[in-house]
Amino acid sequence: MKEWTLEERYRVLNDPSEISELFERIKKSVYRQKYHIQPVTGLSSDPNGFVYHDGKWHLFYQWTPWGAVHGLKYWYHVTSEDLVHWKNAGIGLRPDSFYDNKGNHSGSAISVDGQLYFFYTGNHRDENWVRTPYTCAAKLDETGKLTKLPEPLFGPRDDYSEHQRDPKVVYNEAKDRYYILIGAQTLDERGTVLIYSSKDLLEGWSFEGQLNVPGYESFGGMWECPYIVNISGKDVLIFSPQYTTLPGRSESTNHNVYLIGHMDYDTLTFTPENDYQFLDFGFDFYAAQGAANVGDPNKAILIAWIGLPDNHYPTEPEEWEGSMTIPRELRVVDGRLIQTPVEGVTDLRESEIPAENKLPEYGELEATFTGGDTRLALFTGADGSGGFVINYDSAKKEAVIDKRGMSKRYNESVGEVLSVPIPDGLRKLQIFIDRSSVEIFINNGEATFTSHVYPTVEEHGYTIDNYNSLKLWNYKASVNDDFVV
Repeated sequence: MKEWTLEERYRVLNDPSEISELFERIKKSVYRQKYHIQPVTGLSSDPNGFVYHDGKWHLFYQWTPWGAVHGLKYWYHVTSEDLVHWKNAGIGLRPDSFYDNKGNHSGSAISVDGQLYFFYTGNHRDENWVRTPYTCAAKLDETGKLTKLPEPLFGPRDDYSEHQRDPKVVYNEAKDRYYILIGAQTLDERGTVLIYSSKDLLEGWSFEGQLNVPGYESFGGMWECPYIVNISGKDVLIFSPQYTTLPGRSESTNHNVYLIGHMDYDTLTFTPENDYQFLDFGFDFYAAQGAANVGDPNKAILIAWIGLPDNHYPTEPEEWEGSMTIPRELRVVDGRLIQTPVEGVTDLRESEIPAENKLPEYGELEATFTGGDTRLALFTGADGSGGFVINYDSAKKEAVIDKRGMSKRYNESVGEVLSVPIPDGLRKLQIFIDRSSVEIFINNGEATFTSHVYPTVEEHGYTIDNYNSLKLWNYKASVNDDFVV
């Protein structure tokens, strides 16, 4: 694995020609995705600025151009008219000011009165590498470019640690105010959310206080990417707690969870109705961001990074890594989130494949079950050995997913076996397979499981037992992989 110097990681991209040859090499990779958003080169991580505006969906992602390494971050821009077909639009934000001299870090967007606004963390470091995070803003101008405000909206508070980032802007109709949620860490290293408010988007922001979540005062060491959304009258708090292990998550210290309850903006208190739930049970799912301006009070639309901050993956030697999940519709049913692929994804079905124990290179597998234990092994060898194995125990009402049978193993110390509770019993699996990822939707979205996966040429078989029905489809590609910078 390449050892990156600080100078290499934080090198400024001055011209697209500097990475054009790298792109030509990367696009030949057998692991390039066909219907998942991925970086043109280098590393993609957190999704940012996800919003519907003027008939189009806009999404940005954290991008380090030079290789699969966290370094100088840009916002790379992709657009879609249907959340399924995506086009590369080039760099949206560059780290080119005093306040973001070492990176445009995560943030959000909102469309108001025909204008599109963006909020992000400017990562400033001085000559001694001391970090100062600023909350900055930008606006989409008439030419389609993001124009930054010359000054930040506000700087960090000195009564919290340097970890203050990921502004999520929300509008509360009852209060007729905008709120910015900032992921933060207390001085004694506990995760929290800071809340600011204003009547206007680009000025007048004042600190309201720290979010109070009863029972979660010492839950993790940092809360990244906080997000509060109301779905069908229920408030949902989604965030990514770091620097902690959680039961059932092996040795991972980065997670994505949610709480359903009630948000009181007068007291800055989010009162949970029940315990936290994992947003996704997979090996690689993080920094989920909800879209703004969805326009339907009964659902939210969410996308996440397929990856984790401290993990390493087999495409790193090829100088690229990272993908986004399929966008998902979120609904609240019986006190839990139900997640389903956005409408239109299954329109990518090109042809049905005979059930002959060979998986599509990129496509979909759907299986239904009528009860009892079952075992589904994906990406097996031709003889059915090895693979990415799903073992469902009907007595425990639990699926155990084990990736140790794959030839390319990685992040072994973090954990290669995870379980998913299925309290209502296993009825259906809908599995989306791309060249380097798998997304599993259980029982029409009662639970999901997302993972990177890197099968070799020999690992495209599958085995399944004790099932009711089985269908497989090849997919059409839906992601534009053009070199646009």
